[in-house]
Amino acid sequence: AQRLMLAKGFPATTVEKICETAGLTKGSFFHYFESKDDLGKAVLDRCAGQGLAMFESALFRRQSDPLKRIVASIDFWIDLINDPSTECGCLLGNFAQELSDTHPEIRAQCARHFDRWTQMLKRDFDEAKSAYRPRARIDTQGLAEHYVAVVEGALLLAKVKRDRKVFERNLSHLKRYVQSVFEGG
Repeated sequence: AQRLMLAKGFPATTVEKICETAGLTKGSFFHYFESKDDLGKAVLDRCAGQGLAMFESALFRRQSDPLKRIVASIDFWIDLINDPSTECGCLLGNFAQELSDTHPEIRAQCARHFDRWTQMLKRDFDEAKSAYRPRARIDTQGLAEHYVAVVEGALLLAKVKRDRKVFERNLSHLKRYVQSVFEGG
């Protein structure tokens, strides 16, 4: 279901196609899920949870210097998207775009996952703000949201242009920007 929803979008992914792809009957599907929306919520939680867990446990998280950790996290995303086995796209971002106006529960779920990611980044930016002297006043919440927006927007552009280098270019700009915000960065 996750692969289909990422490739075709939630609205275009039918229960029939999910069952066909998984080798299940519709009866089996409805034994576990009341509706496609319920499956969508489960897929979103699973996918976002795995992505955030991967981000939280990545090697760069062990970096004690907060600015180096943030820069390494950007490199982490670049390396991930340059891996040919990685699908180019984000189910969380796709669901947020496709379903925010029509599925309020899924919109709220997307917001919670984005908030969790943003708060993780905010902690890193707060630490960097304490360890380095920012060149100007900074809002670490806004900076964390900017990071998330650049990652999600770059994924969208890379997908639509069918060019993963678009992602790398945009995240390289993000890295330079983050480094320029802090003296000594």
